Amino acid sequence: MNINKNVEDDGVIFMSIKDDEQNKNGDKMQTLDQSKVSQEQTKEDVVILAIESSCDESAAAVVKNGREVLSNIISSQIALHTVYGGVVPEIASRKHVEKMNGCIRAALSEAGMALKDIDAVAVTYGPGLVGALLVGVSEAKAIAFATGKPLIGVHHIEGHISANFIENKDLEPPFVCLVVSGGHSHLVVVKDYGQYDIIGQTRDDAAGEAFDKVARAIGLGYPGGPKIDKAAKEGNPDAFSFPKAQIPDAEYDFSFSGLKSSVLNIINQAKMQGHELNQADVAASFQKAVVEVLVGHAIKACKEYGYDKLAIAGGVASNSGLRELMEKECAANGISFYRPSPVLCTDNAAMIGAAAYYEYKKGVRFGLDMNAVPNLPLGDRERRFHAGK
Repeated sequence: MNINKNVEDDGVIFMSIKDDEQNKNGDKMQTLDQSKVSQEQTKEDVVILAIESSCDESAAAVVKNGREVLSNIISSQIALHTVYGGVVPEIASRKHVEKMNGCIRAALSEAGMALKDIDAVAVTYGPGLVGALLVGVSEAKAIAFATGKPLIGVHHIEGHISANFIENKDLEPPFVCLVVSGGHSHLVVVKDYGQYDIIGQTRDDAAGEAFDKVARAIGLGYPGGPKIDKAAKEGNPDAFSFPKAQIPDAEYDFSFSGLKSSVLNIINQAKMQGHELNQADVAASFQKAVVEVLVGHAIKACKEYGYDKLAIAGGVASNSGLRELMEKECAANGISFYRPSPVLCTDNAAMIGAAAYYEYKKGVRFGLDMNAVPNLPLGDRERRFHAGK
């Protein structure tokens, strides 16, 4: 993956993401006019304009046939929220309003297309921050209304799972997928496109949420995931023995609140005793505890349910410790391991376009009364253990 970045005056990072094949053909594509590009599409091709705005990334992409990304634009607000130690919903929503049109124009331009060339408009309609979601949903509905194109709503987590299809052209359901992000920790059997059986999920803090809280506690700041990953490389993962929760009545569920509390207790004890903790050691030991639970549950599920394909998805799926241990354990157990590039693990619109393609092929269409659903469940078996999750 090649990422071209431009930091704008307000601190927002504007990114254009292309794979190696796109870079080889980039100059050639730019010389083609829109009519010639349109002629290259066959009648069987389905081209989707996808929009994502569930949190603090404004994103748009053009995706063909669910797996070929013609453009992928992300406007990241991370620098704006870092000073607050986390995402401020009101700021995120305002920036989406400012940036979304530019992202869509850039996505269409890089794909060499106009709105008339697309077959459908797809958008994340949940879960996420309600104000942020509403910006993307409103934009998608307006485009669908103005062009007469079909409208498809996509579940954000389904998008993360579908990111695996973009770079792994051979991956087909069924398979097991571990979804780990700031708000979600799910162990899912992907039975078919759009069909999910949730066999495990978090009882309290999601993995990414725990990373953020621990990073803040040990003085690394926000965003916690990348900072802990970087610090852990310099630390001793065996310096501290942190608990790994096991839930007797739900062996595939996760719980990270006890682990987080254990880290906070060690920090408080050190302060009371006047000791200085090694920041990298705490980060490495914490990351090891999280990763071993995630990998252990996923491998056990594959073996017990009889699947030989395992994928990971979500922001935490870019963690180097998780990727390394998962690859090692999959190889030891004869399981094929699939993972998106780190940039496709974070929020982006290409993954929404990938998921939308399979919904489009099934005939799924949304009306213009579609609304944002901030707590949208992934399938009927998703459970809610506490408010706001």
